[in-house]
Amino acid sequence: MTARLNHRAIVDIRRTRGRSVLLFITDRCPVGCGHCSVDSRPDSPRITDFALLESIVDRLAGIEGLEMAGISGGEPFVERRGLTRTVRQLSEAGKHVVIYTSGFWARSERAPQWIHDVLDRSAVIYLSTDAYHVAGQGPERFGHAARVIAGHEVPIVVQCIDEGDTLQRAEEALTKALGRDWSAYAELIPTHGLPHGRGADHYSFQERTQGSDFGPCDVVDATVVRYDGRVTACCNESVIMGAGPAALRADCTTGEEVEAAVRDFHADPFYRALGSVGPGALTALPRYNDLAERHYSSICGLCWAMTRRNSEAGARTDAPLLTAIAGIGRDHTGREEHTA
Repeated sequence: MTARLNHRAIVDIRRTRGRSVLLFITDRCPVGCGHCSVDSRPDSPRITDFALLESIVDRLAGIEGLEMAGISGGEPFVERRGLTRTVRQLSEAGKHVVIYTSGFWARSERAPQWIHDVLDRSAVIYLSTDAYHVAGQGPERFGHAARVIAGHEVPIVVQCIDEGDTLQRAEEALTKALGRDWSAYAELIPTHGLPHGRGADHYSFQERTQGSDFGPCDVVDATVVRYDGRVTACCNESVIMGAGPAALRADCTTGEEVEAAVRDFHADPFYRALGSVGPGALTALPRYNDLAERHYSSICGLCWAMTRRNSEAGARTDAPLLTAIAGIGRDHTGREEHTA
C-alpha cells in the first residue's frame, strides 16, 4: 500500500533540499478561475512530446534521496496519458506522489478507473476550493471529488484562500461531503492569493519591505520541472512562465539535462542560503550590502535583484562562504509561506 502523508510531513520534506521536486505537468486547465496565478486556460499549452516527459520522469525516478514528487499545473487531470504514466513510474520507484487538483474531474461519484488507479498510487491529494472554483465548476464537484478520494483512504488537504467567509464555506462543503467527522479525512489549510496571471487583477502585495528584513524563502528548497524540459529554481509562477532573471531557469531538451539542472539548483550555494538564512541576512555581504535598505514588494524582488547581480559578477568566488552560511539557519522560522 502506498504510504500516506499529511500537510506537515509534506512541508518538512519540501524544506529539506534535494528531497522533493514539483512536476508542472501542463499549462491547461478547464476551470478558468478568475484568480489563477498562472493564467491557465482550456486552450493553454499541454504535453506534446511524451518521449521527453517519459525521459524526464525516468531520470527523476532514479535520483537517490529524492523522496517526493508533487504534480501540478494547470490541472494535472486533463493529462490522462501523461498523469497516469508519471504517477505509475514515480510510485513504482518508491517516490511519494502528491497531486494538486481542483477536482474538476469529479462530475459524479463514479470516476473512471484510470482516476482510481492514480489515487491508489498517491500519498495525498491537495484539493482546492473557494468562490472562484465554485463559480468555475459549480459546488457539486468538490463534494464528489472529496468522497472519491476519501474512498481510497488517501488524505485530503483542502487549500482555500482566506478571504471573507471562504473558510467557513469550505468547512460546510467538507461537512456536507464527508460528514461531521470530516477532519478524519481532510485538513483545511488557509492560503493567500498571488498577484500573478489573472490573479494580478484581484491581488496585490500590501506593503513594501526593507531588504534586510526578509527571512528565509520557502519555495527555493525544491526545484520545479515543467513538462517541456524547463527547470526553475523555485515555484514562482512568473519564473516558470519566463519572467525574472534567466539564471533562475534552465531550458533542457533531454531527461539527462533535466536531472543535471535539478541537481545543480539543489546544490547551488546561493539558493541554499536563500532557503536557509534568507536574502535579508545575505544583504550583510559586500556584494549585496546596498540592497539592505531598499524596499521590495515581495521576497522575489530582492531575490531577482541578487540573482541578476550574481550573473553580472561572472564566476563565483564566494561559494565556500555561502555554503557555510547556508548551514547556519535550519529552523525555518520567519519563512514566507507559498503554495504550489
